[in-house]
Amino acid sequence: MNWNYLILILLATFGGGLIPMTIRRINANFTIYLLAFTGAFLFGITIMHLLPEVYHELGHNAGIYVVLGFFLQVFLQQLSHGMEHGHTHLPGENHRHIAVMPLLLGLSIHAFMEGIPLGFQYEDKSALPSLMVGVAAHKVPEALTLITVMMHAHRKKAELWRILIAFALVTPLAAVLAGWMGNRFEIVQHYLLYVVALVIGAFLHISTTIFYESGTKHHELSGKKVMAIAAGLVLAFLTLIFE
Repeated sequence: MNWNYLILILLATFGGGLIPMTIRRINANFTIYLLAFTGAFLFGITIMHLLPEVYHELGHNAGIYVVLGFFLQVFLQQLSHGMEHGHTHLPGENHRHIAVMPLLLGLSIHAFMEGIPLGFQYEDKSALPSLMVGVAAHKVPEALTLITVMMHAHRKKAELWRILIAFALVTPLAAVLAGWMGNRFEIVQHYLLYVVALVIGAFLHISTTIFYESGTKHHELSGKKVMAIAAGLVLAFLTLIFE
């Protein structure tokens, strides 16, 4: 377990959460392009590093778990209201009456799932550092959206900090737990591979939803959004150099 990677994820989460707490007016385009970039990078990492790994180990059975993970994420976003892919609007735009616990539960389960593949031992030596960077990049808009919604729900600053700290710890703790269990029990390491396949499905759902939506009116693909997506994919391609 590389602790530097986990610190990077912690800092990225705190950084994303601090943006709405310190900047009064955030340009809507900033969030759109940030989501497009991080979504494209996560998509590229998933396709180029994680998918080959699970198909190599599980064969065609991997596809079953990828599909299950895709629809597991569909279920989770009913709780989180899609905050993991940048949604800040809730039904009726009534932020004063947000059901906070289901929302935090859904987002925390997703964050825990993100952490589990970080504790897995990959044959592809570039897979783990690439995934770490991809998850860290995704944490910035994820935390930004979470704290933005909590602020619109008129949560006190002390509560905002508690939520941000708790949320920031979920993914690193999941990575540490998965790594610790996998190193001590061979059967756990084997079954972690199935969890990685589930997470791949969730990542595919999140990243492709970002491509389609990411906050733009009528879901159009503007030139700048295309450039942000292209930059994310190019960065993902560059990680193949380190294989």
